[in-house]
This record gives sequence, structure tokens and C-alpha cells, in this order.
Amino acid sequence: MFAVSSKKNNLKGIVVNASGMYSDPSTSKIVELLRNKVQKTMPIKRNEFLKSISQEHHHGLLICWKIRTGLKKKIEPERIKRYIDWFWETHLKQHFKIEEKYIFPILGNEHELVKKALAEHRRLNRLFEAITEHLKNLSSIAEELESHIRFEERILFNEIQNNATTDQLERVKQYHSNDKFVDNLTDPFWE
Repeated sequence: MFAVSSKKNNLKGIVVNASGMYSDPSTSKIVELLRNKVQKTMPIKRNEFLKSISQEHHHGLLICWKIRTGLKKKIEPERIKRYIDWFWETHLKQHFKIEEKYIFPILGNEHELVKKALAEHRRLNRLFEAITEHLKNLSSIAEELESHIRFEERILFNEIQNNATTDQLERVKQYHSNDKFVDNLTDPFWE
């Protein structure tokens, strides 16, 4: 349930939606937009133990931008794919493993938000590992990776922070490397 108001139109009201099979898809979309609006306006206070893994999301968003820039400049999809393959093998695959082994279990793999994140990981894994239809897959990676990162940052990680013990969060930091990101600049197609 959300309380909503509009100073511009002098309106107040509520948005209510059921959950599960009784939810209304159009109302669910409104609720999702409201959540994103609320979370965009408030700075996220990330727990110290999650900051380094959260910072990796920034590099993921940059990858999305690089793909879009490359496609807009009509760079051959194979060139973009080589860079994306490097990023997947060097950074993102390990990032997913850390999340799946140490972060998601804080809520449990049966939690609705974790199920969504795991399904998105599987989908992204298939897109990164695909060996055909580069143009289509690159566009999908840019859209789906950005959406996934925003979901994790705005919704999932906040839920994890609210439910995690200090020991659980310390374990994340223990198994996650704080190495500085080093980009692959052998073919900077986005410049």
C-alpha cells in the first residue's frame, strides 16, 4: 500500500495491490514505479561490508553504457562482444558467484527477491555465453544488466541489509576482494 499525493493537482489517495496470484499487473507496475521514485529521491546508505560489491555495480552500468555507445556508433558487434566476454570472464562471473554464495543466502534462496535475482543471473549468464546473434544479445545485455543492477541496488540489497547479522555481512567482506577495477583498454570502441 502506498499513500500518494500531488501538490500540483491538490490530490491525495492510496494505491493498494494484493500479492501473489491476486495481484493486478497494472497496479503492480504503478507500485514498482512508485518504489523506484521513492528510492531514487533518497540516498542509499549502503552497509560498510556491502560497499565494495555495490561499487562493482557501477562498472556493470558502465558496461551497459559502453554497449549502447558502441551500437550507436555502429561498431561491429564482434568487437563489442570481445570486450563483453573479457568483462564477463574477468569480473562479472565472479561477482555473481559472490552474491549467490554469500549475499543471497542471507535472505534464503526461497525468498521472492532472491528467486528473482537468481533467475536474472541465469538469464544474463545465457546472454553473455551466447555465441550467435551478437547484435540482439548485446542489446539485451545492456537492457537486462542495467535493470538487474538497479533492482539489486534499490530493492534486494536494502532488504538484505535490513535482515543481515553483522557476522553474515563480515563474511561477505571476507570473501570479496577489494581489488581496484582495471579496465581492458586494448580496443576502446566506446571512445
